[in-house]
Amino acid sequence: HLVVPLDLAQPEHVLSKKKKKMSELPVIDILINNGGVSQRSLFLENDFNVYRQLMEVNYFGLIALTKAVLPTMVARRSGSIVSISSVAGKVGSKFRTGYSGFKYAVVGFMDCLRAEVAQHNIHCLTICPGSIKTAIAHNSLNEQGIAQNKPEESIENGMDVSVAASKMIRAISNKKDEVIIGKGLSGWAPTIKRFFPTLFNRITAKTNYR
Repeated sequence: HLVVPLDLAQPEHVLSKKKKKMSELPVIDILINNGGVSQRSLFLENDFNVYRQLMEVNYFGLIALTKAVLPTMVARRSGSIVSISSVAGKVGSKFRTGYSGFKYAVVGFMDCLRAEVAQHNIHCLTICPGSIKTAIAHNSLNEQGIAQNKPEESIENGMDVSVAASKMIRAISNKKDEVIIGKGLSGWAPTIKRFFPTLFNRITAKTNYR
């Protein structure tokens, strides 16, 4: 194992540092873009800087790492680029204008990248987890860009991390393009919105779901 500390909030530094390290690293078969931070606050109350923080870490940091790793995969005509988006990247709800915004961006980025690198035999997988039992709620940014440091019922009652990880590994092994991983409403939300968009939008407008 080789640990390379990186600050995803500084994507340009990530890109330059990673490129310098590439010659020292063994062959990279799979890149899993999993670094990130969430947000729980209303748009009208958010400082603009909250959106800047979220995009730097969750979107530009992801692009920087992919940019650094992908060329060697293309040269070998082998490899998988895996990016963790979210169910929030498929459906929107209150308190998540920043979080959903960049998660939608990740889905779009991966769709385009998949089309571009298919000719090079590169596998691209977008994973959209629902509520998973992690510390994401505690670390979610409030309207001032500070961690809220409190739990959320939906996360506490979410899917166990080990179960989610097993499903993710299976999706990578099976060369899937996109998977939704979650239980209950967090897993079914994209399907409900797809077939009943007006109803779904009405429900989310009335629900103070954090």
